[in-house]
Amino acid sequence: MTANSVLMEQRCCRESRIETGVDVTGTTVAPFHVGLTPELVVDAAVDLTRASHLMTWSIRDLASRLGVAPSVVYHHVGGKDLLCRRVVERVLALIELPPDGLDWRDWYRRLLSGIGPLAAQYPGVAKWMLLHGPTIPAALPVLETGTRVLRAAGFGERASLAYALLLNNAMLTVAIGDDRRQHEGDGPRDHATMMAEFAQTATASDELREAWHGFIGPYLRGDGAAARMREAYYRVVIDTTIAGLEAMLAGTTPEEPA
Repeated sequence: MTANSVLMEQRCCRESRIETGVDVTGTTVAPFHVGLTPELVVDAAVDLTRASHLMTWSIRDLASRLGVAPSVVYHHVGGKDLLCRRVVERVLALIELPPDGLDWRDWYRRLLSGIGPLAAQYPGVAKWMLLHGPTIPAALPVLETGTRVLRAAGFGERASLAYALLLNNAMLTVAIGDDRRQHEGDGPRDHATMMAEFAQTATASDELREAWHGFIGPYLRGDGAAARMREAYYRVVIDTTIAGLEAMLAGTTPEEPA
């Protein structure tokens, strides 16, 4: 069952009456009109995040989607900061922890291969997590289990550092992709401009030009190549972070200053 289907199944259990309205995405929606509850307000906030970006919609956008005045949203849940927190909690609740008994490298590859695509479905959630850290109860299962896995692997007092590197690198990569997709319509033009300007750099070697074209080229096509490149880049970031931590664990990295 996908993360989206889980949320939809939960939502179907909530009763409401509806009228139509228009939200920040410019689409006609069916906002809740009667029987509004905090859960239904957060449902709509999750939908807006999935359709746009956690940081870009306003309380007025959310109220329009629900067919109510902004003051009603404040009454049921609170301001934008609290709503963002509730949306992130919803997403974190969908994380599935890997099974016990895995090697720490396999455990984190499986964890992050799930968290990355999940966070990417709700643009802005990864950035919120980077800015606020594991400050909400919904983040504790991942934090506690992830730290325990690293301690068992021998990281000792450096387990927290290793955890931060793994999660931050993963979420930073997703957050950059989220922000980039906010301007996806300009993507081909922007990348084409980069290619043209780079081609005019007289000091660049032919070898470097060819390598740069191979990296940027997929972003110029509209056949899903950009999405595949982002996924491949994400996997490399995870593998590289794990390799670096493996070297640290083996004692091949420079000693920390006293």
